[in-house]
Amino acid sequence: MNEPGTLSVVATPIGNLADITLRALDTLKAADAIACEDTRVTAKLLARYEIQKPLLIFHAQSGRHASTRILSMLAEGKHIALVTDAGTPGISDPGSALVHEVRQTLKEGVRIEVIPGAAAVTAALSIAGVPTDEFTFLGFLPHKKGRQTLFAEIADSRRTMVFYESPHRIEKALASLAEVLEDSRRVIVLRELTKMFESFVEGTASEVAEHFATHPDQVRGEFVVIVTAE
Repeated sequence: MNEPGTLSVVATPIGNLADITLRALDTLKAADAIACEDTRVTAKLLARYEIQKPLLIFHAQSGRHASTRILSMLAEGKHIALVTDAGTPGISDPGSALVHEVRQTLKEGVRIEVIPGAAAVTAALSIAGVPTDEFTFLGFLPHKKGRQTLFAEIADSRRTMVFYESPHRIEKALASLAEVLEDSRRVIVLRELTKMFESFVEGTASEVAEHFATHPDQVRGEFVVIVTAE
């Protein structure tokens, strides 16, 4: 009978490749294979630290075959490291579905461990200067269905609200916030965290929307949006 396999859920940098823990590097070196979203992104990280491992593709569109292969390797007692393109697997990321499937399918036949590290949501909150004793994280807002409902929820909330947004929808998101928020609510947009062009913009929703309307060169990269409770 095979020894139980190990699934290591490994946080990787959200931008700056130096933001990785020693334990994460040791885990990636020890793994039999690494499951990742985009092999090009993960290969860049591994090359930086001279790590050579087989890469298994796993993302939201990779299909049943990808998870079946990983489950099979774990059942054989292999050590698989799960990473995402940036940050912590499972946080607004399909890695949570894989972890759930592994737990449900292999049960006691696998060990699942967390190798914690970077996450854009906690990185943003740490430098926002807003109350963080309680907050609501919405991940990426839906493209269409339910989107306006969430903006109404943000307007009604008395907690700090946080969500991710893409460069294709950030201006529309800010315009929607300007329609529903009172001026007493501050909006903070953090862009390209830990990267060369990291930026921080704060104001009313209208002021922040105006900033990006007049600085189109900044409408690129990944965004974290924080709405204060009051």
